Amino acid sequence: MADIGVIGGSGFYTFLSDSETVPVDTPFGAPSAAPVVGDLDGRQVAFIPRHGTDHQFPPHRVNYRANLWALRELGVRQVLGPCAVGSLKPELVPGTFVVPDQYVDRTWGREHTVYDEAPVVHTSVADPYCPVGRATVIATGNVVPEGTMVVINGPRFSTRAESQWHAAQGWSVVGMTGAPEAAIARELGLCYTSIAVVTDHDAGVESGSGVTEAEVFAAFEQSIERLRRLLRDVIGQLPKPEADCSCRGAR
Repeated sequence: MADIGVIGGSGFYTFLSDSETVPVDTPFGAPSAAPVVGDLDGRQVAFIPRHGTDHQFPPHRVNYRANLWALRELGVRQVLGPCAVGSLKPELVPGTFVVPDQYVDRTWGREHTVYDEAPVVHTSVADPYCPVGRATVIATGNVVPEGTMVVINGPRFSTRAESQWHAAQGWSVVGMTGAPEAAIARELGLCYTSIAVVTDHDAGVESGSGVTEAEVFAAFEQSIERLRRLLRDVIGQLPKPEADCSCRGAR
């Protein structure tokens, strides 16, 4: 069993050194990889690489429902979801960590809910991220404490026109995996916090030929050890979730 879950993003496939693989069945099929569970400074942590151990699942094929269900089955109630993003603001340079407080979902064709059958359930996600988790990350690390993440379907990057449109709305970063992950976590009563790792300036911000996959992976690799340290510090400081947390009763 574990009380904290970490979902690793692109280039982040391992986290716990002393851990045990714990296969979990879910109503939605297999998670991206069997969760590994281990002790981290006295806290029991479960880790799942979002894209699989070999990055075999593109953003639109990630089984977000199974990943979060598996963590919940293991006892997890708090989830940290780091992800790689592009910057829509010149001042958010590669290597910046942003803790978004809002997101805009521009994805399509994904399984967006665990409530596919009657009765119909409508979940509030007006404030989609856990206030306690966000406050802990902000207090622990050198991060940008707010911002809106626009989530595109991928796996292609944005056109320059799309990027300029996103930036014109005042949004901060663009990613491919922040939705429906956050909303499904809310449906399952999980406290979910995103940590967006800026890897590049998006096509409408920079003046070059546009970002490439190789550049994103290389930039994320440069930030991975800082991210690991931040996660370790945050996990050590996260309080146990309260029963009255707004994430727990969002229906």
